[in-house]
Amino acid sequence: MAALNDDRKSASSKNFIINHMNADHQKSLAMYLRHYCNVAARDAKSARLEDISLSDLLISAKGTRYSVPLDPPMKTFADTRPRVVAMHQECLQRLGLSDIVIKEFRAPRGLEAANFAAVVATLIVFSRRSNFLPGSWLYETTGLDRFPAFAGFCYTVQPIPLTLLLGIHAIEAGLLAVKRLKRHEVPLLSAVWFAWIATILIEGAVAFKRFDRMVTEEEVKREHRK
Repeated sequence: MAALNDDRKSASSKNFIINHMNADHQKSLAMYLRHYCNVAARDAKSARLEDISLSDLLISAKGTRYSVPLDPPMKTFADTRPRVVAMHQECLQRLGLSDIVIKEFRAPRGLEAANFAAVVATLIVFSRRSNFLPGSWLYETTGLDRFPAFAGFCYTVQPIPLTLLLGIHAIEAGLLAVKRLKRHEVPLLSAVWFAWIATILIEGAVAFKRFDRMVTEEEVKREHRK
């Protein structure tokens, strides 16, 4: 009778774990496949836990079943929660991901918007050397005709600030894509991804600060939910 009760408890525990993982921790299941079974991210998205034993997790994705070993094996199903949490954290570290997912783009506001406008103006002004020659719209309407020496200097150096600005911002865009967008699971080539990349190409490192503020806000929200 005791053995029968133990079997019923084990079956009940397994069913609860399977339903809970599939309902609330699908991201963890996908990461287990990616890290422990080398499944591509696009294929792992459909991950579902089909069965669990003391020694492995049986996870399916796109019609294929994968066994994720639990090493060392658990002693009872009561060990499941700390074990899967530890595996989740290991996967985040190895895959270079974060628990915080950013799903939106935030445009610059206030001082950041003023900085954005200033950079746009600089790019437009230095986009052509002819902007600094007499007869051009910029030369005639901005008062450059009163400072011919300064206009001549700008004409001479015109390619330099444009090249430096765009070059530095292109490097920063690459870093944002790898260090922030990928880490916080902004889908590659999505509308949100393009919005962040286009913005940093103009405003540079300011976009990093805004993105990091969003991450901090999400962390605070998560702590409050706990």
